[in-house]
Parts: sequence; structure tokens; C-alpha cells
Amino acid sequence: MTAPAVEAFLEMMSAERGAAPNTLAAYRRDLEDFVRFVEGRGRSGSDAAEDEIRAYMASLSAAGYSARTAARRLSAVRQFHRFLFEDGRRDDDPSAAVDAPRRGRSLPKILSEEEVEALLAAARRREGRDGVRMVALLEVLYATGLRVSELVGLPMSALRGELGVLMVAGKGGRERMVPLGGPAADALAAYLELRSAFLPGDRPSRWLFPSRSASGHLTRQRFAQLLKETALDAGVDPAKLSPHVLRHAFASHLLAHGADLRAVQTMLGHADISTTQIYTHVLAERLQTLVRTHHPLADGPGAAVDLAESSGHVTATPEADG
Repeated sequence: MTAPAVEAFLEMMSAERGAAPNTLAAYRRDLEDFVRFVEGRGRSGSDAAEDEIRAYMASLSAAGYSARTAARRLSAVRQFHRFLFEDGRRDDDPSAAVDAPRRGRSLPKILSEEEVEALLAAARRREGRDGVRMVALLEVLYATGLRVSELVGLPMSALRGELGVLMVAGKGGRERMVPLGGPAADALAAYLELRSAFLPGDRPSRWLFPSRSASGHLTRQRFAQLLKETALDAGVDPAKLSPHVLRHAFASHLLAHGADLRAVQTMLGHADISTTQIYTHVLAERLQTLVRTHHPLADGPGAAVDLAESSGHVTATPEADG
């Protein structure tokens, strides 16, 4: 049974911050684990002292949890105690002085532009309505960087401006407008002509990608399966591919071609730009290319430089880099 203080915290997160159900479920699991640990030491979860929090973090390390998981749980504990303090339920915040475990930040898996083109070409070779839908799904995902849950859960009402823009409801109910490029808009238009063939029982559906699933729309799991099948047809290793990898490719390829980090943040729907900054490794590679291409002690300005040497993203020439 969840402690009353934890329930109050979760209600606040839902009502005031618009936390999504999956986010609330994650907070619940983490805080229930923390409360069980503290209660095992003879205190209630809302009365934990700094020593209990440090001991809890040490127990996670001893149990073999990764630094990433431990840091996530400490974040939940911190937000919980900040709520208790601000709500007047206690007069201090014992979590404030507890440091998060150090962890390296892994770079996202990235597909090269050539691999993305191979995926699209494989989807176009598919015959019939399934091929048309797969091309639309891939084109839209690569053109917008949507989360897979956002993509499969798009309602028909998301379409704006003659397929020029999508209105997307992201995490926490935050809405954002995401532009569609020409190829994605064309692929979506072709799919819409055949969309009725996917309607369950020929009944109307509010979803852009309807299906016979319990949700009424294409599921994340089914799309991931279709993506793996397309990867095999394209000669791309399925082990390195997932819907989220295409989101990473969208962001990294934009930045490699000179897009503004703030613009990419907006299109990805990141609340904090620090989340987007993981992609700035692409910008670092771009700067290295500029130095190798234009510096007087480098090989000279005449030769093209292939960024694929270090990242597999994009081939650039001095003219393209400006």
C-alpha cells in the first residue's frame, strides 16, 4: 500500500505538473521502494533523515543497480522531499545535500543518412497498402523526430495546413507544432488515399493510423516489428534500429546540416535544452571538419571531407560548410 504522503505527491504531480500516467507509475515504483527501505530501518518514508537517504543510495549500489537507475531514483526522492518541505509537511529537506552518483552519459545510437535512405527505399519496394503506410510512417518519423508513442497515437485532428504541419500533444500534455517536409507530406497524402482500408470493420476512426488493436490505432510494438522487417530488407542491422533511433537520427542530421539547437529542442518537444544538448557531439564533429578543411596547416581547402569517418552522419564539402 502506498504511503499517504506519496499519494499526495503523486496527486500534485498529476494536477499541477500534468505528469503522464507512465511518469506517475515510475515515480510510484521508485518511491514505494524507497519507503520500504526506510520503514525497514524503523522510520516512515516522510520522516526519513539524510542518513537514511544516503544508506538507501548505498544499498542500490551494493545491489548492482546502474548509476543511471540510482540517479533516477534519487531524483524521485528529491522531488518527493521538496514537495513535503514546500507543502509544510516537514521543516527541512534531507535530500538536498545528497549527491547523485556520477555516471557517464552515453551517446545515442545514430543511423547514417545512407542507412535512412536505404530504409525508405526498402519501404517503397513493398507492394500494396502496407508499403504505402510504411513509407508514410518512416517519412513522418524521420521528418519530425516524433516519439513513437506520439507517431502511432496521432489523431486525424493533428493534420494542419494542407499536410504542412502536425499539431502534436507531447509529454505532460504540452502541444507543439512540427513542420512536415515535402517528401513526408507527399507520403502522407498517398497514405490518406488508402487509409480507409485500415479501418477496423470499416468503422470511422479518430486515429491517423487506425488498426484493430485494443487502442484503435497502430501499436508501438507492431511498428517496431515492421521497422525490424524493413531493416532486414534494407540490409541495415536490425539490432541497431528502433523507432527511437530514427528520432536520434532526425536530431543529429539536422544539427549536422547547421540547424539551431533551440529549434531542434522545440521540434523534439524537450522541456529542457540540456536534454537536447546530447546531440551537440555532432556540432563538435562539424567544427573538426571545418578546421581540417580550412585551416592553413590542414590538407587544404580543395578536398571534400567525409564526416562518416567519425560519425557516419553526412558527407560535407567546403562549399556546404560555408
